[in-house]
Formats: sequence, C-alpha cells, structure tokens
Amino acid sequence: MERPRLFLIDGSSYIYRAYYAIRHLSNSRGMATNAIYGFTQMLLKVLRQYRPDAVAVVFDSKGPTFRKEIYPDYKANRAAMPEDLVPQIPVIKQVVRAFNLPALEREGYEADDIIATLARRAEASGMDVTVVTGDKDLMQIVSEHVRLLDTMKDQVYGPKEVAERFGGPDRVIEVQALAGDSSDNVPGVPGIGEKTAKQLIDEYGSLENLLANLDRIRQPKRRANLEQYAELARLSRRLVALVDDLELDVDPAELRLPEPDREALEQLFLECEFHQLRQELAGERQQERGEYRAVLDKAALDELVERLRQAERFCFDTETTGLDPLRAELVGLSFAVEPGRAWYLPLGHAYLGAPKQLDRRLVLDRLAPLFADPAIGKIAQNAKFDELVLRRAGLRLEGLVFDPMIASYLARPASRSHGMDAMAAELLGYRPISFEEVCGKGKSRISFAEVEVERATDYAAEDADITLRLADRLEPMLKETSQEKLFYEVELPLERLLAEMEWTGVRIDADFLAGLSEEFSARLRQLEDEIFTLAGTRFNVASPKQLGEVLFERMKLPRGKKTKTGWSTDVEVLTRLAEEHPVARLVLDHRSLSKLKGTYTDALPKLVHPETGRIHTSFNQTVTATGRLSSSDPNLQNIPIRTEEGRRIRESFVPDEGWLLLSADYSQIELRLLAHMADETTLKEHFRSGEDIHRRTAAEVFGVFPEMVTDEMRRSAKAINFGVIYGISAFGLAKQLGISRGEAQTYIDGYFARYPKIRAFMERCIAEAKEQKYVTTLLGRRCAVPDIDSRNANVRGYAERNAINYPVQGSAADLIKLAMLRVRRRLASGKLRSRMVLQVHDELVFEVPENEVETMRQLVREEMELAIELDLPLVVDVGVGTNWSQAH
Repeated sequence: MERPRLFLIDGSSYIYRAYYAIRHLSNSRGMATNAIYGFTQMLLKVLRQYRPDAVAVVFDSKGPTFRKEIYPDYKANRAAMPEDLVPQIPVIKQVVRAFNLPALEREGYEADDIIATLARRAEASGMDVTVVTGDKDLMQIVSEHVRLLDTMKDQVYGPKEVAERFGGPDRVIEVQALAGDSSDNVPGVPGIGEKTAKQLIDEYGSLENLLANLDRIRQPKRRANLEQYAELARLSRRLVALVDDLELDVDPAELRLPEPDREALEQLFLECEFHQLRQELAGERQQERGEYRAVLDKAALDELVERLRQAERFCFDTETTGLDPLRAELVGLSFAVEPGRAWYLPLGHAYLGAPKQLDRRLVLDRLAPLFADPAIGKIAQNAKFDELVLRRAGLRLEGLVFDPMIASYLARPASRSHGMDAMAAELLGYRPISFEEVCGKGKSRISFAEVEVERATDYAAEDADITLRLADRLEPMLKETSQEKLFYEVELPLERLLAEMEWTGVRIDADFLAGLSEEFSARLRQLEDEIFTLAGTRFNVASPKQLGEVLFERMKLPRGKKTKTGWSTDVEVLTRLAEEHPVARLVLDHRSLSKLKGTYTDALPKLVHPETGRIHTSFNQTVTATGRLSSSDPNLQNIPIRTEEGRRIRESFVPDEGWLLLSADYSQIELRLLAHMADETTLKEHFRSGEDIHRRTAAEVFGVFPEMVTDEMRRSAKAINFGVIYGISAFGLAKQLGISRGEAQTYIDGYFARYPKIRAFMERCIAEAKEQKYVTTLLGRRCAVPDIDSRNANVRGYAERNAINYPVQGSAADLIKLAMLRVRRRLASGKLRSRMVLQVHDELVFEVPENEVETMRQLVREEMELAIELDLPLVVDVGVGTNWSQAH
C-alpha cells in the first residue's frame, strides 16, 4: 500500500529566500509585496508540482528560544530583519491560512524543532515526509521515509546525499558541533571546518568518542584546540541538535490537503495586485461566457453589417498571422456592440477540414464604409496595431473613440500591465482564453490561420467582448482621475499620428551601413590587438569569464569583485579600472562599438520592409512612467548623438530622392520646464536673456563674472543643472565630476542658495508623492511613485528622485506630444506633402520635399515653440540635411 505523503514547509526559511530572490516589488499604494509574491509562488509550485496528500507550513516564533537561553550569542550576528520585510510576514501567514493550511509555530522553539517533531511522528504513523527547506540543519532528520526538498535548486536530499556530505544523518550534529555554523553563530572549534570535522567524525564516530581519544590526534595545534574548546563543542552540539519530541496539538495523520478559500485568496491577491495569480486562481472563468457566433454565410454577414451600422459605437479586434502589423496577414475580425455578445468573421483559416469562409474581398468591401464612417465610434485595444492591419488590407479607420490600453495607462499609472488579460483579471475578475491556449507556445506554436474556426471564434469574439467591457469600466475612471482631457485631446489623437508615422517609416542607406559595418569590424580588430598587447595574451574579449580571469588573475589589476559565476566585469567595475589602467578603457570602447555594430549597422538592413524599402519602427505609447514615447523593433531612440560612431549611424538615415530631412529639437527643454514649474525667477531671467545657461549657472554658483568661468566650471555647472532634475546627490555628483563628496556638496549648496525655489519645488514634489503616491505634469498626467514610503532606504531614495524628475520629464513628454499634434494639423490644413517620420526624446524628424523646406522651417519652429504657454520662451533648433546626422 502506498504511504501518504506529508510536505512540511519551512516557512521562515522561504520568507527570506523569497525576499532576496525578488526585489523592489510593490503595489500601487507602495506596500512592499516581493516576499509575499515569492512565497506564494513557491507554495503554489509545491502544491501543483508534487500534489501532496497533506501539507503544513511552519514558522519560527517571535520571542527568544531555549537556545538563546543556553547561549546568549546564538544567532547574534544575524542582521536585523529588513524594514520592508516586517509588514509582509503577517500577510504571508494570511496567504497560508487562505490556502486552508495550518501555519504552525511554538513559543521558545524554532521552526526546525516543530518540523523534526512532526516528521518523526508522521514517519512512525506510516507517512512519507518531504521537508521543503534550504536549511542544512534539517539533514539530521533525514531517513528512509524523510527527505529534504530545496525547490530553489530542485535538489532532493535523502540518506545517500546526506551521507556524502556529513557521513550520514546521525552524524550531522556531530560534524556541526566541531565545524560550527557561522550563519547561526554556532561557535564550534576554532580552526576546524566542515571537511576536517567530517574526517574526524568518520574516524571516531561521534564528538564524545573523539574527545575521549584526543591522545591519538597527531597534529599538536588541532589536539590543543580540541582540548581547549571541548565544552564549546559540546555546547555547539546542543545548539544544532533539533528537538523532535515536542508536545504539539497536531496529528500528522489528520493533515489532509483541503480546498483553498478562494474568496480569501482573491481578496489578498487583489490587495497585493497579483493580477496573474488572480487569473490562475480563477481557473474556470468566473463570469458567464458571452454568446459568441461565427459569421460564415452572407445572411449572417448581412445581419452583422446592419447591426454595426445601427450602433453608435462598436468594438473590433483583428486576428493575424503575426505580430508585425505591416507584414502579417489578416485572418479574421471580431466585433462586439454590447457586453456578452460578439461575432467572429473568419477570413483566412487554412487547415485540413476548415469550413468554407466568405470571400475576403466581398467582406472587406462591405465593412469598408463602416470603418471609414467617423459618425460610428470605434473601440479597440492597442488600436494602432489594428489600424495598421486594416490599412494594409485596404481599409481606412475613422472614428476611433476609445482604446482601453491607453485609458488604463492614464487612469491606472501604477499598474504593471495594460494588456487585456491583466486588465480583465484586475478590473473584471475575469480570465480570458490566452493566446497560448489557442496557438500553443515555443516550437509547437501554430499560426492563428491554423486554429480551428470554432476555437478561434471563442477566443477572438471574447477579445472583442472583454475589450468593450473594459472600455465601459475605464471610461468613468478617466473622469475620476482627471485624465479625460489628456486622453481625448492628446493621447488618442496621438495614437492615430503614430500609426501614420509607423506606416510611413524611414529610409536607410543599406550600402552605407554595410561599409560602416566593415569600418567598425576593422576598428574592433584594432582594439582587440591593443587589448591583447596590454594583457600579454589573446582571449575572447566578449567573454566576461575570460576577461575577468585576464584582468584580475593574469594582470592582477586591483578593485576586482567576485560574483557567483566569476569576476565581475560590468560597466561600473571597468569604469573604475579605466582610471588606473588603459586596458579597461579599451574594453569599454570595444563593448560600445560591438553593441552599435550588432544593434544597428548589422541589424538595420535586415529590418528593411521588402515591400516599402523602408524601416518601420514601433512607437510605444504606454511603457514609460513619465509618458515619454519609446520605440522598438528597432529601437531608434538609443542611437548615441554625442559619439562619432552614433553620428555615423545617423548618416545612414536618408530621405527619398528629391527630398531632405528636417530635424527640430527643443533646446534645454527640461531645464526651461524646471525654471517655469519651480517659478525660479533668476533662472527664468537667464533663459529670457538668451545666455549660455551653464556658464551663467557656473557664475552664480562659483561667485565669479561669466567672463571668468572656466571650461571646468561650466562642466560642473552643467552636471549640476541636469543632475538636479534627477535628484542627484553629493555622492553622485562627486562620482560624475571626479571630485570629493564634500566639494560636490558645496557645489550643490551653492546652487540651491542661488536658486532656492528649485529646492522648494523638489520638496513639494516629494511631499505630493508621499500624500498621493503619484506626481503630476503640467497637463495633469499622473506619474506613479508607489515606493515613496518604502522602508528600504535605497528603494525610497530612488522613488524620491523619481518624484522630482517625473513632473519635469513628464511635462517634456506632454509638450512634444502637443507639438506633434499641432504640426500634424498644420500639415493637413496646408495640404503639405512633408511627413513626420521620427520622434526621439525632444526631437522631431521630418521628410520634406525640397520646395517645402523653408515653409517647414518656419511652420515647425512656430508650432513647437507655441505648443504650451510658459513664463519663459521655448527655443527650437531646426536643421536640414541630406541625412539625419547632417540635419541634426
């Protein structure tokens, strides 16, 4: 007969392991949740993977234990519990209780003692016991029917494994009595480590037998130590020996695994904002599935078209063969007009036995007037993608009135995801069918065109239905959070503009890039030769392991830092080394150039669209905390502008024949916004006078006339000017300028003495963040700062710097978006052919016909400088050229 399986989970051990495994996780109210999340995931892994018959979770008690009484220094070297872990422990115990599992602890004893007692009782009653822990002390209770499981390492310890390390479970306490345990401050015998202790116990069998035969110990120093510290060894044995006969009101045979309290778990996961866990908990869908129909004949199509025509607004979604909207083929369309009812219109399902589908051209011709009618409102999740798919299929989209993804980004800025599945879990308590459930994942993933129409209908129609429900849920949230104006007047129109820019793309000179790639290769070989000469050996410069061995073992360079996998060779380490040895600077140059080559000169030509001959980056609207746009596939915002290599890469971006590129860039926009938002009169006056702001700041801070400011003074002032926006500390400024911390603090104090309102602004931002858990931009955008009250000083400091920076950087993001929309309106009203092709931070890039260059110079500067009213002038630098580098 198979023995029942009891799993005893060492809760205290796993709390710490979860805390350090997952850092800086918190909910939108700033409550740290990393340990709670990690512990919950570990618990779920045990329950799902091993399906035990019985489970108990065991914790250390709060007060001192009997070990502390017999040895006051026991665990005395343990650091205090991290401040942000303390409030998580009661919640972890709530999670355990919500799983309907016993959370056991006993005053005066440790979790290990309770586990040892339960394991012995369970084994005696005919159960197999698995102790889930990473604590080696528990190896002493291992037996034929008791084993340890370290889920973090996926390692099981039975009698064989314990014998390999200690000689057997019965010898664990004997070895530890001699070797001690530094983590628990168990003293042991000085000079004897675990390896030596095992050898001695292997020979003598036990501590007492060893102490009775000290005359046989040949090494004089070891014999003397054992004689001198014999009582300390006996004390250590008492400390490490687990108590396995406690009186407990728990019968292991009655610890059967119950059903969890799903409502309690749901509430806890909601409080902690564990949306993925909420979805998993839901399992079966928590709401009634809607009425979803496939449209496979003309009668059904007629009914759908009429229903959409009569609607004030409808929700739609596209299904495609891929994730690139400019390359993927349209497979089907889904529609919803009211919650709980939706249609799926398959157009391109191709598999053996697929039903006959309506003629693609017929369907698109019938739908085209509906999509093009601005009087019928359209709702779509990530509408930019769908608009590009429709456009590629020959349809024009007008009347977009809502996108839940963008609405969530504005109304719920602290949310970690604005994807439909995550929002459905959090806002609707609903778990939609996932894409992986339909198409699989990894090597077994199939195209949506291969999905059976019946299954595709459930998935696609549900997407339209849930998107509509989310729109209904999020619309009032925009009003509640005062984000309506920003949504309807900025972000939603911007989404349409970004779709136009992605559709247009930008042209590159592939031949130029190929030549540049060869140049970079030659330069990389030259750098390698120089590195090899200095190192005195050849090796793979791109291998961190080999590089670390060469720098710190062969060359014996200072300031090495060991990690679990070898020597650290990160940027910080190499930058410090570069101050003392040129090889580190060469390695940094090699890394930088290699990255540029791989990311741009080699990769960009492969991304040219075969139909358009241009590159089409994706502009991401809902990623950054401040509202700034980012770009991906490829990322065109990270091409360095201040390096020669970066400028050479920008040379490859060119206009069509007969056209030019025009670049318009805001000058020192964040400093100007800071001056306005802080109402710093002196700084505003400097900008109004058109002075060199860094030279003027240097004059103010160092107390000299502007004419007396040296290049070094100006460099320091520039570092302070920009550093203040990011909440720079004296330590950070000292590191950046290569000066002492005291000197850096003097600079910062001088800056705030001259510009006192900037300090007041910074303090105001932090206070606002503490009160609201967010800060706001000039347009009222909310930038979440959930960790502002974190008990972890590093996390809190980072949040405070963000509280200072976000209003300024976010206002700059708002400004560039307003400017983009203003320019677009002027282009349309003036019927100009010029087109916006790129947005990079504070810069806009246009492709301009030669005969529109002067018109565009004036138009773009005017619209950008008037985009928002400030107490000081905005300045835009405009350049024109035959490539991006020349224009900038």
